[in-house]
Amino acid sequence: MEWLVSNLTLDEKLSLMVHRNPAIERVGLPAYSWWNEALHGVGRAGEATVYPMPIALAATFNPELVQSIFGQIAREARHKYHLAQDTGYFGDYAGLTFFTPNINIFRDPRWGRGMETYGEDPYLTAMMGLACVEGLQGGHSAACLKHFAVHSGPEGIRHEFNSVVSERDLRTTYLPAFEYIIKNSDVQQVMCGYNRLNGEPCCTNRRLFDILRHEWQYDGILVTDCWALNDAYETDTVIPRHRTHATAALAYGDAFGREVDLECGSGLPALRDAVQQGLVPESKVNEHVRRILRTRLRVTDEPRLINESMESPLDKPQPCTQSMVLLKNNGVLPLKENENLRLEGPNVWDSLMPLGNYNGTPRHTVTIGEALSRYQILSAGDGKTLVYAGGLNPQLEGEELPVEKEGFYKGDRTRIELPREQVAEIKAFKEQGYHIVLVLCSGSAIALENVIDDCDAVLVAWYGGQDMGTAVRQLLFGERDDFGRLPVTFYRSTDQLPDFDDYNMQRRTYRYLDNGDALFPFGFGYSYSFFSIKEPWLSEADFTVGGTASLCNTDAPQAGSHRTVIQVYLQNPNDTEAPAKQLIGTASLYLTEENHLVPFTIELDPFWFRQFNPATGLLEEPADGTPFTLQIGFSSDDRDLQDFQFIYHNRK
Repeated sequence: MEWLVSNLTLDEKLSLMVHRNPAIERVGLPAYSWWNEALHGVGRAGEATVYPMPIALAATFNPELVQSIFGQIAREARHKYHLAQDTGYFGDYAGLTFFTPNINIFRDPRWGRGMETYGEDPYLTAMMGLACVEGLQGGHSAACLKHFAVHSGPEGIRHEFNSVVSERDLRTTYLPAFEYIIKNSDVQQVMCGYNRLNGEPCCTNRRLFDILRHEWQYDGILVTDCWALNDAYETDTVIPRHRTHATAALAYGDAFGREVDLECGSGLPALRDAVQQGLVPESKVNEHVRRILRTRLRVTDEPRLINESMESPLDKPQPCTQSMVLLKNNGVLPLKENENLRLEGPNVWDSLMPLGNYNGTPRHTVTIGEALSRYQILSAGDGKTLVYAGGLNPQLEGEELPVEKEGFYKGDRTRIELPREQVAEIKAFKEQGYHIVLVLCSGSAIALENVIDDCDAVLVAWYGGQDMGTAVRQLLFGERDDFGRLPVTFYRSTDQLPDFDDYNMQRRTYRYLDNGDALFPFGFGYSYSFFSIKEPWLSEADFTVGGTASLCNTDAPQAGSHRTVIQVYLQNPNDTEAPAKQLIGTASLYLTEENHLVPFTIELDPFWFRQFNPATGLLEEPADGTPFTLQIGFSSDDRDLQDFQFIYHNRK
């Protein structure tokens, strides 16, 4: 690599610092584009397997499954990369450097891009994000943590929006997932966001740069969000922008003269001007180019494996039942094999809805209607059970969408209740005497208080990928009993939420919401089986908790195994401003028969015990002997948890 750096001209080096690298044939570098997507499958590059959206993957509470999925995505990506190379295509969406995962905290259910995240909790986000990174990079691709930092809407003003955040919220909510993954992996890229943070654009933000490079010692690539630097200097009136810099050269000087290595955008002329004006010294250019070449050569110089030339696994079915959450069941589920069903709702036959956003094109998509009609004799109205597939779709919520209608604005939502017309339909069907099974499709939490009593069962199916319909059928008929758990709070109504553009965490998410205020709490989810924890124990010296889980009884005997998720929460009585509780450990357990006892052990990382010190503005290890309360159970609701006293012992 040093030979390459020393043999490149300054102009050639600069050409490598924007995402579309031209060929430099005299040193053996072909053209390459850094921009590719793999949010839940290889995106925007033709045929590809489409898995559930990340918010649905978060509902699995299963990092091992997520790592396996992204390992499969990486293998499919390398197959597509070699096909593109063979045909001489070197443009966007053909490389092995991916702008994923999105590990922003889903702090407000109105944010349209929340479907791209792993939910509202820092620990769960860190575990799932780490699994994504390890899956992708274990498959010889490069992952990218985004958006650094403090980014979660509003979409309509993101190019001018200033996220005002306290030091406590910054350190305890918005940064821990980034820090944890950087310190526990070799993640190759971090992407800075569109927004400002406390007055300064993220892609020129000295404070963020200092935390990333000096506090955390991150030495990978820092890449801008696409065309984000334009927001710092452009003055057009069509899109409101930050306008913090008088010229493009000054903006690029602040970015590349500090810590940004690579721009996703078209700012090469501005970068040249910044170098010519002495705002970016050549020594800094060399530093950036070394990082860029190190990652690029790492993924593109990997030898082509034999199985990478074989047929892509596009035709393999991918139902993911663990991603779907059962919120209510008064006994109508599981459905019976010979049961007459009536299908209604806007999402029954929709083949685009399951694909979410940032998706590829699957060879097949199984809709909810297709999956249910394939195995049932559907009722024209004489059946007593009605499956209503409702909720939202990715044309209403998503990234900066041109949508302005009741309840929706520019990709975000202005109210979180189920659309009024769907509420009216459900109530009308209930009056006709139907048992209603609501299959809720969305990328975010929906307030159901005004319709929950009309539904006999509620299954949150999110945007469940190309085989979403198959997964819905398997769960509704009790063929599987491995439901997921909520990665976000389901609030009662929009009125519970603070202002959307207020980034203060008070009254947001289960961590700061008064216990009992949620309609369905974080971590909650039913199954067809009932579980208990027997003889729980903890070891303060080893930072572990454990016990024995038991399957008490089940309503789905035909399912091969029955799954539950054990959750461990931390309460900090030493800090009156700390969250009411926060997740610090989980375990997925599978039990096969009633009275089957399965021992479990959950290791707790001291990283998640750190306390905010107002004097230093940092998270610090507790003093030896600091008391905490640990809670273990099946959701964040206190009624599902058992308490233990834990005395922290310094491990140094």
